Order: sequence, then C-alpha cells, then structure tokens
Amino acid sequence: MQKLLKNKTLCPLFLMFFVSFSFCKKSPSGTADENLAALLPLLNAASSASFCPKSPLPADIYLATTVVSASANVSGFSDPNKAVNGVCGAGELVGSLDVYALDITGAGATMILSWGGRTVKNVADSIDFIIYDNSFRISDDTNTYAMDPSVIQVSIDNTNYCGFNPSYTGANVNLMSSWLRFGGLRPVYYNMTTKPYTNEDLFINTGGSFLLGGGDGFDLEDLDPNDPNDTGCDNTVANNIKTTGFKFLKITSAANVNNPNTGIQFPWPPGSYNGSDIDGVVAREIQ
Repeated sequence: MQKLLKNKTLCPLFLMFFVSFSFCKKSPSGTADENLAALLPLLNAASSASFCPKSPLPADIYLATTVVSASANVSGFSDPNKAVNGVCGAGELVGSLDVYALDITGAGATMILSWGGRTVKNVADSIDFIIYDNSFRISDDTNTYAMDPSVIQVSIDNTNYCGFNPSYTGANVNLMSSWLRFGGLRPVYYNMTTKPYTNEDLFINTGGSFLLGGGDGFDLEDLDPNDPNDTGCDNTVANNIKTTGFKFLKITSAANVNNPNTGIQFPWPPGSYNGSDIDGVVAREIQ
C-alpha cells in the first residue's frame, strides 16, 4: 500500500494506511458526521481486509504457491510470501497491505513465481491467469488510478521467457488507457475473507477488460515472440508455451524495462518509493 504514503500528509496516519488521498480531503458541503458516515464503509473494508488471507487457502483457487526468486527489501513490505499467501483486495478505492513490494529498478525489481512444479494451461477462448496488485482509483475519472505497472513474462524452463510486448502510449502515468498489456493496472475486488469467489468467478468479464474479482488478465494466445525485452523467446518457444502451458511467471516493475518505442525505461509514477506490489497470481487451470 506504499502508494498511499506519497499522498497528502494532512490525513491522520491511520487513514493513510487505508484510504486514498481523495477521501482525506475535507468535504466543502458535508458535515463532520456526514463525512464520517461516508468514510466508514472504506474503513470497514480495510479492517476486513486485515483479516485476510485465509488459512488454509481454498483448494479450488489456483494460486501461484512458490517464490522461485525475490530480492527486494522494501521496509514493511519485504516478505515475499505475501505474494503467494492469498489475495486480499480492498476494492476500487483502497489498496491491499498484504503485498510484497518490488524495487523500482535493479535486481529487486523482478520476482519469479511458480505453481510448485505444476503447469498453467492455455485455456481456449479465455484469459489464462490474473495478476493481482494494489491499484486504486484516485479521481472521479474512472480511468485515473494509482498504479504499479509491471511487465509480465512466462516460461517453461525458467530460462527462455516470452512476454506480451507491453506498450506505453501516453504522457500521463495515472491514466489506465496509457498502459497496454501490463500488470498492476486494475483494482483488486477479490478478497478471500470478504468476497470468497470461486476460481471460475474470478475469470468472469464484467465489461471491457475488467474482471469480477479485479486484477489484470493475460491470455497465452497473446504472447508475442517479437517482444524485444524477452530472453530466449522466438516463435518456437512461444508456440510451445501456447501448446503445453508454462511453469514460471516473471513479474518486473515497468521502470526496470526498456520501452522499445523510446529506447529508455518505461516511466514510473512520481513519488513512489518502491515498485510493483504483488498480492497474488491465480491461474484459470493447472495440471
């Protein structure tokens, strides 16, 4: 939830942990009681999220369960197990605290997860996995979010990685429409305590590119062997992944990856002192 710490410092500290800065501003027309009443649902949601994740984890949710590599050490968010211990989203307006924070650049800007040796399948006519971060909306414009864009790549052997050729198309880092084929863009509605969806529920499209449980979905059919930032990917490797599935997932803060359109690294939201915040990854089917 580190994105919140860069915002307005006029809010009480406990609100800073749970509520986006747009809800820390005094209402020009509401009374104190009215403002508190409007704030309580957000605080309740954040409080409920604090009791997440469940233990044991639900067997029907196909979570990435194994941290293969992780070297970031962001104060307060340095436990990589937070990326595999369940998904604890807090909704459209609040991010989760149950996350592992990557660095913005360097070796700590990347982590690799797996499903404990199992394979994530390519399901026909469907997204195949969902990345859960802790993005949240920061204005009345539904396209404007505090985001942690991440570059997503997959591999069979943890050596040859193929990705989705992400693209940054705009000048405003907080506009979701500026980022194409990245993780870390959309809010997380799924919470194992307060919204215990089934695995099938999580993959229901509710309109556009939004899912019932939130997060960012990826379809293996969209793998692009021409992504210049991939390592060891070509048509053969990409087609093998599409046919047999993948075992390893690499997540990298976008600021640590070159934008092929400019030759320099992708931009990063100003004021953030860390990179992407990983809450979890769920596959559609595994074998």
